[in-house]
Amino acid sequence: MIKGSCLCGKVKYRINGQPGKIVHCHCQTCRKAHGAAFSSVSAVPDSDFILEGEALLSSYESSPGKRRFFCSECGSQIYAKRDNTQHIILRLGSLDDDPGVAEEKHIWVSQKASWYCISNNLPECAESE
Repeated sequence: MIKGSCLCGKVKYRINGQPGKIVHCHCQTCRKAHGAAFSSVSAVPDSDFILEGEALLSSYESSPGKRRFFCSECGSQIYAKRDNTQHIILRLGSLDDDPGVAEEKHIWVSQKASWYCISNNLPECAESE
């Protein structure tokens, strides 16, 4: 079981199962939402994601059909959810444990921060795929 939480610890979650491979998203929306050069994410099946403190979550529709969920107390991003999917997009910065999965690729490098240099050999996609 893998555990995670927000900065203040009032929103917690458990993952029963294996998350998907790690993807680093460099899109402008992720950069602004996280205040960072990119966001590291992993897909987790809805059925494997157990959330505690859900009443403290707020959400924002950052693009049509995609909501970002964050703690209303401390602002930590926890996950995103696209309409009509069977998985969440877990924000790996909220993990308390090692997810035990490998990095797969960088996406949306066409929008990457000009001041950041990708310095590994992972595949780079101009957009999402």
